[in-house]
Amino acid sequence: MHIPDGYISPQTAGGLWALMVPVWYTAGYKVKKALNARQAPLVAIGAAFCFVIMMFNIPLPGGTSGHAVGGTLVAVVLGPWAAVIALSVALVIQAIFFGDGGILAIGANCFNMAFALPVSGYLVYRLLAMGSQPASARRWLSAGVGGFVGINVAAFFTALEIGLQGDLFHAADGSALYAPYGLSQTIPAMMISHLTLVGFIEAAVTALALVYLQRTDPGLLGSRAGQAEAARGTFKLRPLIVGIILMVIFVPLGLLATGTAWGEWNTDEIRDELGFVPRGMESFAGIWKGILPDYGLPGRGGGFWASVPGYILSAVIGLIVIVAIIMLAAKLISGRSHKARQHG
Repeated sequence: MHIPDGYISPQTAGGLWALMVPVWYTAGYKVKKALNARQAPLVAIGAAFCFVIMMFNIPLPGGTSGHAVGGTLVAVVLGPWAAVIALSVALVIQAIFFGDGGILAIGANCFNMAFALPVSGYLVYRLLAMGSQPASARRWLSAGVGGFVGINVAAFFTALEIGLQGDLFHAADGSALYAPYGLSQTIPAMMISHLTLVGFIEAAVTALALVYLQRTDPGLLGSRAGQAEAARGTFKLRPLIVGIILMVIFVPLGLLATGTAWGEWNTDEIRDELGFVPRGMESFAGIWKGILPDYGLPGRGGGFWASVPGYILSAVIGLIVIVAIIMLAAKLISGRSHKARQHG
């Protein structure tokens, strides 16, 4: 679901960047008002969870792969605007450090996975869970349905953005400039896999995690006051941190899916499939490949075991950077608010 550079036109990429700017501003404003600095670790853990779970690639029929995102779970626990921030940070780090998703396409990927996914999933959850108790089964069932809907909404927007390129942008000779697939190809390709498999995995992850939180940290699911109370004690955060560490230990399982996700092929794979590379795609595809491209160490060979050290190291680096960025941002915001109160 991570759109690489070159798949969508600069006009499409720029339009989605422009669309996300007010979303990020609103999310920052809402999060600043709703959460305090003590709750920043929860946002960091949410971003870290989404970052790592996206490294668990799942083999899909047709030789491709997919992954869960966890956006609805973060939205249910922290609220949809905090989920926008958490997922955006995770996606930006993936693009800059590991070349997972394009730099120019960050706006598109954030719109799909950091905005459309958690907001739609959260709205479904709120609608279905309305009036229920925090510890009720209806809560985790609703979260599971929200997770299923959210990731399919994100997949649909991804298919729409890629599929429109083949209809809208052509060279003088009529050949496609960017992704050469039409909506009749992209929508079935994305939606069948997400409606039949990936969506259910996202639903299961969301529901099971909520059941776990209901039993261990019900305060997180009840109110903002409950979240603040949970954030004051590292003991209650410790199980969440241990869970992230366990995910990092087992993250090499994501390497077992060797197929490239649909719509994320590099130019060599596109050439092998189509016999040519669209001119626009070739121009933008190589502008940034990441510091550790494809979550691997430079100079390491292929194969599962050769890739394991780089994959684990990438997960660790990604988590450190994500947590550092969110905690630093929270400290800066908290400091400015403190100064504003002193001068007020």
